[in-house]
Amino acid sequence: MPSGFLDQAGPLAFAHRGGAAHAPENSWPAFEGAVGLGYRYLETDVQATSDGILIAFHDRTLDRVTDRTGRVARMPYREVAAARIGGTEPIPRVEDLLAAWPQARFNLDIKDEPAIAPLIQVLRRAGAWDRVCVTSFSPRRLAAFRRGVDRQVCTALSPIGLAAVRSGAWTGALAARLARVGVGCAQIPVRLATPPFLALLRGVGMQIHVWTVNEPAMMRRILDLGVDGIMTDETVALRDVLSDRAEWRGNGQGR
Repeated sequence: MPSGFLDQAGPLAFAHRGGAAHAPENSWPAFEGAVGLGYRYLETDVQATSDGILIAFHDRTLDRVTDRTGRVARMPYREVAAARIGGTEPIPRVEDLLAAWPQARFNLDIKDEPAIAPLIQVLRRAGAWDRVCVTSFSPRRLAAFRRGVDRQVCTALSPIGLAAVRSGAWTGALAARLARVGVGCAQIPVRLATPPFLALLRGVGMQIHVWTVNEPAMMRRILDLGVDGIMTDETVALRDVLSDRAEWRGNGQGR
């Protein structure tokens, strides 16, 4: 199992899209705000431009959150770089985020096939293998990423893996194979965070991270179930809930 990403004492607090409740999602101010609060774990999404520049951006197109339009994978970086999130904020390059906060760990969600090779190149240049967990809703993207790396890198259980656990189709051989390629956690939506399913995931040795939990009452309920991490847009609220429980383990900044 990769020794870097999952070796911190939990529960882990993830700033979802940098902390999208307090600044435009996946923007520099969002990430800066989360780090300033003491967050050690930053969640973001990755897309790549037509010339292979990896950016922290959720959608396949610029349309929803920027002042420009177009499919990211079909545009050169010089055009994407001119877009502004919410009309004001430039889109960060993932390599710049890794360099800005070398103490931070990044949960990276591959949102499109063209991002896979640039992601591997960025991680290789940055030497950031132990600082990341790579995930995707697409089992095919996750498999392509694992094939493309020459070492074990932390990845999350794919939707197929989650289905195998839920259906009882999980086997020792499957567990051994996934462990060999670095699968160490299951990241699940809050609707799946039920005691029976959590027990199944623990039974197959997975850390459990739940997304996206924004209400303090729900944060407390999920934490009471013994999960290993929570992803939230409401970074201030999660910090305060964890602090009240004496479970906040920030990086020394913030409260």
